[in-house]
Amino acid sequence: MIRGKLFRGPLVFLVATLGAVLSGSASAQQAENPYTTGLDVRYGRDQFARHCSGCHGLGATGGETGPDLTSGFQHTSSDAGLFGVIADGIPNTQMSGMMLRLQTDQTVWQVVTYLRSITGGIRVEVPGDPARGAALFRGKGDCVSCHMIRGDGGRHGPNLSTIGSRRSPDELLSDLVEPDERVQPRWWRMNVTHRDGTHVEGLRMGEGTYAVRILDADDNLWSFEKRDLAESERIETSSMPSYADALNSDELRDLVAYLYGLTRGL
Repeated sequence: MIRGKLFRGPLVFLVATLGAVLSGSASAQQAENPYTTGLDVRYGRDQFARHCSGCHGLGATGGETGPDLTSGFQHTSSDAGLFGVIADGIPNTQMSGMMLRLQTDQTVWQVVTYLRSITGGIRVEVPGDPARGAALFRGKGDCVSCHMIRGDGGRHGPNLSTIGSRRSPDELLSDLVEPDERVQPRWWRMNVTHRDGTHVEGLRMGEGTYAVRILDADDNLWSFEKRDLAESERIETSSMPSYADALNSDELRDLVAYLYGLTRGL
């Protein structure tokens, strides 16, 4: 699950542990959010703008005293924990509770729903072992050769440091077993041959009308004038192999659990 935390009142973001958040919050005893419709999102947005934007900015993009919340939260891993922070605040911080002002559980839950809607949706429990998934990422799967996490890894695939804030577990599984389904132009490759016989294949770093830049497998950056190329092919499929056969179902679950836990809040 993801970590995250919220606020209310003159909100300053959460820094307490989940235990501290939930202690003393009788209203947060309900584990599941019963208010998750589109109407609830809109009402929660209005309440956030009225009570929370002074610290966290309009749209939750950050303010003078509160952090940007659009990419996830820092500590809480459940909607109930998020409810507790918003309703009761964080002791010994500027993050005060909103319950006295909002008065009803429903309104607090609607603020939770709004915040989940701008951070990749409501977090869900996932099967699998993140620790085993991390070992697969660096070992059998060899994902680290192409993907960077917090400054460590390769540059031939997307940075995954906060991928869990942007992708659901189902989407992550699809990325692993059907990597050609959603390949952004940023990750297309080029296969070119210069008229002097030089052949280069690699990541398409930039392409214009007259020139192309390519990052090869050894991280060498090449630049070619298109008029000097004898052959040029743009490859719009993914360079990542499918793991449908390379990993068994348990290993795929572990790897998804690891990736889903990669968020800005960790």
